[in-house]
Amino acid sequence: MPTEGQYLRGTDATVAERIELQAGPLQMCFEPEIGFLRYIRFGNQEVLRGLYSAVRDHNWDTIAPQITNLNVTQGDRSFEVMFDVAHVERDIDFKWRGTITGQDDGTVSFAMDGEAHSTFRRNRVGFCVLHSPAHIAGKPCSIEKDNGEREEGRFPETISPDQPFKDLRAISHEVISGVTAEVRFEGDVFEMEDQRNWTDASYKTYCTPLSTPYPVEVEKGTKISQRVTVRLSGDVASGALSSDREGVVISANPLESRALPAVGLSVATNDELTVSQVNALQTMHLSHLRSDIRLSEAAWESGLERAAGQASLIGASLEVALYVSDAASAELRSFAEALGGLEVSVSRFLLFHVAEVVTDRKWIEVAREALSQFEAPIVSGANAYFTEFNRNRPPLDVLDGVCYSLNPQVHAFDDASLMETPIAQGWTVDSARKFAGRLPVHISPVTLSPRFNPNATGPDSEPDSSILPSDVDARQMSLLAAAWTVSSLKYLTQSGAASATYFETVGWKGVLDTPDGSPAPFPAIPDGVFPLAHVFTWFGGMSGGEMLVTDSSSHRCVDGFALRRDSWVRILIANQTAVHQTVRVNCPGLSGSVRVERLDSETVEQATTEPRGFRSRKDIQNTETSGGTFGVEIGAYGVLCVKGQIMV
Repeated sequence: MPTEGQYLRGTDATVAERIELQAGPLQMCFEPEIGFLRYIRFGNQEVLRGLYSAVRDHNWDTIAPQITNLNVTQGDRSFEVMFDVAHVERDIDFKWRGTITGQDDGTVSFAMDGEAHSTFRRNRVGFCVLHSPAHIAGKPCSIEKDNGEREEGRFPETISPDQPFKDLRAISHEVISGVTAEVRFEGDVFEMEDQRNWTDASYKTYCTPLSTPYPVEVEKGTKISQRVTVRLSGDVASGALSSDREGVVISANPLESRALPAVGLSVATNDELTVSQVNALQTMHLSHLRSDIRLSEAAWESGLERAAGQASLIGASLEVALYVSDAASAELRSFAEALGGLEVSVSRFLLFHVAEVVTDRKWIEVAREALSQFEAPIVSGANAYFTEFNRNRPPLDVLDGVCYSLNPQVHAFDDASLMETPIAQGWTVDSARKFAGRLPVHISPVTLSPRFNPNATGPDSEPDSSILPSDVDARQMSLLAAAWTVSSLKYLTQSGAASATYFETVGWKGVLDTPDGSPAPFPAIPDGVFPLAHVFTWFGGMSGGEMLVTDSSSHRCVDGFALRRDSWVRILIANQTAVHQTVRVNCPGLSGSVRVERLDSETVEQATTEPRGFRSRKDIQNTETSGGTFGVEIGAYGVLCVKGQIMV
């Protein structure tokens, strides 16, 4: 049976420590476990999302930092943090000394002085600076180039496919009226990329420019020193220190709503469905199952038959991801013949060429002719990330929709960074619609870990049997994943996604575990129901309804949404943090008492092992509303499902 920590966030490792720091009018926190300076704030306004130094190998894999010799000195409005960092993995051995200082005028400086203790190939070594688009997208900024020239610009509003700013020495923007923040870079040439392309909730300024050939060999003994300095100017006395003591407010607008997307899952690679698993999947009211069919590979017919059988068992259609080669015409004719002999409906075909980032027009035209008998939409885009789709636009005039996949762990892997990403998922849909026009946007699939590395420049290293595969995350079975899924459903729905295909049905990348449990070291729950499965059941139970546009006063702490069908309303609230939260919910028209179902550390074991009993237990509390509002408490990474009625 999983431990309390594993149920919470997939691991018994302690929650990352945060050291609160103050530099004059600026507040921030430092996470010594990963050397990350996070959430630099001026009053309630975020100045920077984060500041850290990274080592990326020849395949863009991040080499985890090991922090030692931490020393923190704090004054009333100043601080100094010093620590040692080692990045050691395979042939890489790079060590550096970090020094962060904060002064009472609001100046913050982060310096690194490092040396290579081995010869290795790298794609990047150095600082990354994160700005949050939530506060500054489309707003003006001032750029100082590496040659000293200055120019005026704007942070991208829609997601930029290319680097919006290059050759940076400094960048500044207005934080609030009368207060400007400047970020200055030393030690290398920096440029900015729009990380929303990968659903990071940030613009990232990094070194070295991508125009410089990579990978680069770093010789043993090479020294690397860099510094990033943040300075305020203007009326800095106007920044009142922020406080979240009054709790988070979730507000739903009954006058503004969005249609619910078609929500589905992916067929598990090898697992057949048991009777109990079929019953559990039926409660989710899934629209479809995704099946990946690689027509140039052997035995694709058996995979198609198995997927069709499972879709029929749970009352869903198929979303067929077809991978063709240059022999596409013959492959698709064979596929059409095989599919025609099966009793299953197809919601859409996702078409990809095995050797192309975005599928060429000629393959789409071949597919349209070969598959015409099925009258299902033909959709294409990128099998990988939104960035491939954004940089290589598909031939929209011959498509019935566009698609791309999402996952929250391309650049960062810690809990806090992962929980920041759902809002950026919605931004990708907003940007896709800018150039896709009225074509439906299909997100398929959404996974917790990357399925593969589309940017690798060489073969992967041999896997270590003592750790999980790179496409598996132990947090899949945790409350954290359930809370993340709530936010993902919210932002994909509110942005107008036509469909969203999530995790696999069964196994350690799924919503249900196998009867024997997943292999170690995954925290196995034999035949268990992962917490995120209940999120899909609560969401699917309102199929045919609509989502009321819902806002949070602090979506990094608590997020949620309200679903309405006829007079019934269902509100899902998710704690995005590892600490207890107080929440006030405002949903005009909500009246009487509401039923509050809790998925948290106290109920998660029953939810996992006895899902029917969990949803029908007799100790579920009712809470009275007043003027459409009510208050609730929610534990670490907990999810609440609030059920009530609304006066139309």
